[in-house]
Amino acid sequence: MFSPSSSFECRWQPSRHLLAAYLLAQLFALGALLVLDIASWVRLIGVLACLGHAAWALPRRILLNHPAAFRGLRRDAEGWQLWNARQGWQPVQLRPDSLALPLLVVLRFRLPGEPWVRSICVPRDAQAADVHRRLRVRLKFSRRRWAAPG
Repeated sequence: MFSPSSSFECRWQPSRHLLAAYLLAQLFALGALLVLDIASWVRLIGVLACLGHAAWALPRRILLNHPAAFRGLRRDAEGWQLWNARQGWQPVQLRPDSLALPLLVVLRFRLPGEPWVRSICVPRDAQAADVHRRLRVRLKFSRRRWAAPG
């Protein structure tokens, strides 16, 4: 459907729905820690872990205001690339377990030289409707979408 030379680029912004879901999950986790019959020091460690996760995840994954937050994806003759403010465009290998659903796109990818797989969640409200649709179509039907960069 798409030739390898055809290019594609999209960017996204912070999502209100993703923020609301994250805050609700944090609220449930903190509420569970408060109602459980556990030692106070265990409760304190749990609350600190929740707050530490929020301090790390909110700027990088939800609010996208950290320089390392990925905010764009493109496909060109060199393959798939993700963009962040710290390093610009970086080649990535998309993974076959990436999801492209009408309400949500979950990009699973690996950066060259890293042994682990990362994920990005791009909800529908993070992009214009037509851009989100084109992203889903591109992820579902691109040739060599799982090929390693380079």
